[in-house]
Amino acid sequence: MSFTSIPILDLALSRDPATKPQFLADLRHALMEVGFLYLKNVGIPDDLWREVIKEGRGFFDIPREEKLKIEMKNAPSFLGYSQLSAEITAGAIDHREQIDLSTEHPVPGADAPIWDNLLAPNQWPSASVLPDFRRVYTDYISRMGSISIAFTSLIAEAISLPADAFARYFDTDQQHKLKIVKYPDVSELGLGEVQGQGVGPHKDSMLTSYLLQASEHKGLQVQNMRGEWIDCPPIDGTLVVAIGQGLEALTQGVCCSTTHRVLSPPAGAGARFSIPFFQGVRGSATFAELESVGVGDVPEAVKEQRRRVLEANGGRLDDVEFTFRSGGVAKTLGEATLRNRVKSHPDVGERWYPDILRSIREQQARVAQEKAQGVAQTNSSVQSEAVDVNRQAVRAH
Repeated sequence: MSFTSIPILDLALSRDPATKPQFLADLRHALMEVGFLYLKNVGIPDDLWREVIKEGRGFFDIPREEKLKIEMKNAPSFLGYSQLSAEITAGAIDHREQIDLSTEHPVPGADAPIWDNLLAPNQWPSASVLPDFRRVYTDYISRMGSISIAFTSLIAEAISLPADAFARYFDTDQQHKLKIVKYPDVSELGLGEVQGQGVGPHKDSMLTSYLLQASEHKGLQVQNMRGEWIDCPPIDGTLVVAIGQGLEALTQGVCCSTTHRVLSPPAGAGARFSIPFFQGVRGSATFAELESVGVGDVPEAVKEQRRRVLEANGGRLDDVEFTFRSGGVAKTLGEATLRNRVKSHPDVGERWYPDILRSIREQQARVAQEKAQGVAQTNSSVQSEAVDVNRQAVRAH
């Protein structure tokens, strides 16, 4: 039976040899049957968690001119502030305001590959308006980087792989990313009672992501194998973990990457706030390497368990195509990430990557044309069949 709720796992159980086996069994269930889970007791001090929420929400209260000083399009790194409705997902505008941060790196040298432009210093809000912001988020990103890599080791163990199976895909100074997001309610957006898109249906790209829901609003929904949308409401003291397409690819389909979306809050509910952390992966890794080397062979018994899950649910109904595979324009994860960022933030693309943006738009135009031709052919076939049926009916009379 397809899932109807999101499982809650206690990370503290993984630290005790007596309870770790049951934790890994529960984790395997979540990986194979849901692709999402709540994680509690992750190791973030309560005081830091409160500061992260306070400083994150406070960012949106600073003067607009201070935000625009660190606007994303100022730099080629896709780090910085995005105004309301500046990002696109699933071909539609996302109604959200946000700031993107990451593990900091120096500006890359002139001989670095173009995707290394994503490795850069953050654009921080001024200490004159948010004096504690930089300290709090530097600490949080560092801690979450360590937590995410440790959790990936537990994922490996849960599917009977060596604990270090994913280690080859992390740099020693691995970049991880984080967003602080505000989703205004539909009345603030001027949408009346129309349902707004906070974020359109999508799958996360890489291995794992960790969402801190920083207000009491619902809005995050996860799609089960029957195509139904399941609410993932906030639960105090937890992070919501999403499995990415990279993890599904590396585990030969055993760990499922699940489609999810965010609905704008209803009129009068006020803004929803969330703080997702995205685990990074080595940008120089190639899709060919992922498919030929990967993490080694997942044991056949584990693959068979995943096959039984799919069979029990009648296969997999999904609103978002799996795209984490070779054969596309991008050959490396870094290049694919850069192209995705240009696609999501065309204003940044126009300023810093016009050739990539032009290539993406040409590809989108070709896909749209092929889709239109397919619809036209289908309609033509239907009309032909209708004519044939009418002729047969005339002959019968």
